[in-house]
Amino acid sequence: MVESARSGIDLFIPSLYDVVWSLVILVIVAAVFYKLVIPKFQAVFDERAQKIQGGIAKANAAQRDAEDAKQHYQEQLSRARVDASKIRDDARAEASHIIADARSRAEGEAAQITANAQRSLESQRQQALVSLKGDVGTLAAALAGKILGDKLQDASVQSSMLDTMIDNLSSEQQSDQQ
Repeated sequence: MVESARSGIDLFIPSLYDVVWSLVILVIVAAVFYKLVIPKFQAVFDERAQKIQGGIAKANAAQRDAEDAKQHYQEQLSRARVDASKIRDDARAEASHIIADARSRAEGEAAQITANAQRSLESQRQQALVSLKGDVGTLAAALAGKILGDKLQDASVQSSMLDTMIDNLSSEQQSDQQ
């Protein structure tokens, strides 16, 4: 009957013994939860936090290593570029030296060939002159014999006449060249 006497808002307010027993059970559940469940959750959370921090540390270390490798690579690349530039400059200098040597050797050989050609021409000229003197002498003696009407019998007269004619021809030839 007491229960029927309750009405309105009192229906929604629990009895005191219900509140007390609910609080006791809540405290027991909270204590068990605090002592058993929360430490396990905390351990899992700490483990995950350590894994995350370890992953971040590994990522930072990998990034530092990558930056160091990149810097090392760039240093090697710049050294290689400097070395390539030096090799290219050395090759150009050596090429110009080789060209200069080849040019000087070619000029020396050309001068030697020219000198040999000049000597050969002079030798051939001298041979032609000697041959020409002999031919001219024979022809002159024959012509003089025809003009004089008989052959020149004396060898000394013939030789002196030929020498005089050759000397005259040589002096005329030298005056023509000048």
